[in-house]
Amino acid sequence: MTRDATLHRSPAPRLCAPQGSLCACVQRLVKPVSVAFLTLILTTATSALSPATAQQPSLLDSNINVDTNQPMLLQADELVYDNQNNRVRARGNVEIYFNNYTLLADEVIYDQDANTLEAEGNVRIKEPDGAIVNADRIRLTDDFRDGFIDSLRIVTKEDARIAAATATRKDGETTVFERAVFTPCKPCKDDPEKAPLWQIKAAKIIHKRSEGNIYYENAALEIYGVPVAWFPYFFHADPSVKRRSGFLIPSVGQSEDLGFMTSLPYFWAIAPNMDFTFAPRYMTRQGVLWQGEWRHRLSNGTYTIDMDGIYQKEGSLDMSNEDVALLEDKWRGSVVTKGLFSLGSWWQYGWDVTLESDDTYRRFYKLDNVVRTDRISKIFAEGMNDRNYLGAYLYHFGGLLADDDSNAESRAHPQIDYNYVFADSVLGGELSFDADITSLSRDDGADSSKLIAEVKWRRELIDDFGQIVTPFARLRGDVYKISNHIDPITEMTADKETVTRGMATAGLQYSYPFVAHTDRAAHVIEPVGQIIARPNGINQDAVPNEDAQSLVFDDTLLFDIDKFSGYDRIETGVRANVGLRYTMQLYDAGYIRAVLGQSYQLAGSNPFWEGTGLANRQSDYVAGLYFEPATTMRFLAQSRFDQDTFDLERIDVTGSASYGPFSGSVNYAFTRATPITEFTEDQQEVIAAANIQLAEYWSAFGSLRYDIEGRQLLTDSLGIQYADECFVLAVTFNESYIRDRDVEPDRSIIVRFEFKHLGGTSFETDAVNQLIADTDTTAQDDT
Repeated sequence: MTRDATLHRSPAPRLCAPQGSLCACVQRLVKPVSVAFLTLILTTATSALSPATAQQPSLLDSNINVDTNQPMLLQADELVYDNQNNRVRARGNVEIYFNNYTLLADEVIYDQDANTLEAEGNVRIKEPDGAIVNADRIRLTDDFRDGFIDSLRIVTKEDARIAAATATRKDGETTVFERAVFTPCKPCKDDPEKAPLWQIKAAKIIHKRSEGNIYYENAALEIYGVPVAWFPYFFHADPSVKRRSGFLIPSVGQSEDLGFMTSLPYFWAIAPNMDFTFAPRYMTRQGVLWQGEWRHRLSNGTYTIDMDGIYQKEGSLDMSNEDVALLEDKWRGSVVTKGLFSLGSWWQYGWDVTLESDDTYRRFYKLDNVVRTDRISKIFAEGMNDRNYLGAYLYHFGGLLADDDSNAESRAHPQIDYNYVFADSVLGGELSFDADITSLSRDDGADSSKLIAEVKWRRELIDDFGQIVTPFARLRGDVYKISNHIDPITEMTADKETVTRGMATAGLQYSYPFVAHTDRAAHVIEPVGQIIARPNGINQDAVPNEDAQSLVFDDTLLFDIDKFSGYDRIETGVRANVGLRYTMQLYDAGYIRAVLGQSYQLAGSNPFWEGTGLANRQSDYVAGLYFEPATTMRFLAQSRFDQDTFDLERIDVTGSASYGPFSGSVNYAFTRATPITEFTEDQQEVIAAANIQLAEYWSAFGSLRYDIEGRQLLTDSLGIQYADECFVLAVTFNESYIRDRDVEPDRSIIVRFEFKHLGGTSFETDAVNQLIADTDTTAQDDT
């Protein structure tokens, strides 16, 4: 005869106590039941604290944070003690919380003789790492280590899913799944029983926690339930492993210049802070391009080294001009290295250096954007705190085009910039000090060394009516040592020459902002006037212009005290700058800002040249318009108009917007020809990029760069991408019409894909930023 003691509870009580006072809590419930559950709890707690189980793993994850100090909490609709069979049953909405584990089931049976815990009916276990285990029935030993699970379903914290007919865990670290399926894809919302985008079905899946690997036996890769590949055996890292040596997903492509291309990268995780990716690219028309990337993170910074090269066989370029013939039957390659390290709270140093065998190598093999025209390498050290800054740089400047002369190749060794702002005010204003030391050399051309020192003072005064008066003053001294410089007037070459010069500047800026408020916005109208006095003129022809050539006169330079971009040219004489600023700030969101103005040379010599808009006594008009009606839309236009005819001389218009599934940007630039400069013809081009989200996972993108004046398309790109939580596929078609030695017009198509957890390559999904990021043809820095 079986003697049962049954206890019905409403509402359901909770067994809850710290481990030290658990006995008292259980005894208050019912004595026969407390004896059995006390044995269960104490046995489980003892096992959980043992070395074998204090770090119990998820079925897929080895990084578990188990808190063994947590009390056990038990709740059920009914508890039954079977004295004859030495069992305890918990029935109805059973909830057990222990050591960061949560167990939910319809029924839980503890067998004291067998030392097992068995749960049945809608079993759901939440493990400490967030993984969810669903099963129809589960039987575990007393220490939760080894078990057998029927109809298993697991969802890990990385969203990987495993379903199996049965599963067995052995030795606390190996789990064997029979007739199992692995996929990181989420079930279809409308039809959960529908096959996922991809999954791996296997006769047996074995997860070895200590190795961090998942092994498959007799496995098939299925796409939407259709087998596409069969493997007798393979393995990959489990989802908890973030870095693991192995092959990455290959990429393939086709190019007119390179032929069919394919690459199978191998990732070598040398150490937790060090790795190397070996990615040779095979091309049917060119051979093998050997590529490798080394990455190393140290305690105070990180650096990378990218290496690549190819043996350029004779005849592989399919061209006969002399420049290309020099590239054949030899090794071509490059090394790109970058680094950034901290030297404490205020200092850092680093480098960005590219070494290459020839000017066209990286563009020809699609390692750089084909429109790149300059190469700048630098090594630097910088220090900055609240009031001072010191930067030291070593530069190498190089031109990449066939018509670049020797002046395009130069080295700065070093350039040192220093700025200091004094803590105490002087005459009620701010006093600062700037210095620049630069040594520049060329193999064939002018060499120069210079020391620039300048003291600056400014003070802002605001009266009771809101008028703003800002007096300022500057005192500057220069010392140049020049050799091999050709005087532009005498056309004589100076072997060695020392040039000294000085400049004193004083001026005043006045503005009077008028503010008005309406129902929707605040309006500010601000007339601004500025007058600057300097000596009438100094001899600037004796100094080569190395750093002040990129002058673009627009509204942002209108009120600059010195409008030159560098130190080698100095403004002289008396100049006045006048303008009007208008700002409308919407209360809900957005703003409009407009600037209009002109500059006047009142006295002394004018140092500006034709084409800058500043060469005449009255400058061209400059205007700027900045419009942002919402965070998803932005528009700006900067323009310059002839001071006599009001003809458009230069304009730069940029707009970007996103609305619903659409996003895009466009840039239009126009510069009128200036015969005495290198721009002998009008320059006019447009760059545009767009992206459209076709569906939840599908998007299309494209870009183009078009020379309007030359009626020639320079580059264009069109692509489509599928990206969900478990798979990415992108197909991009690129065209280039650039010609420069072996760089010829070319068409290519690139296919990239990635299976989550099986390895892959990362790539941008923001097409608008990705497609126009490298289209800038200007130098990256000015000396």
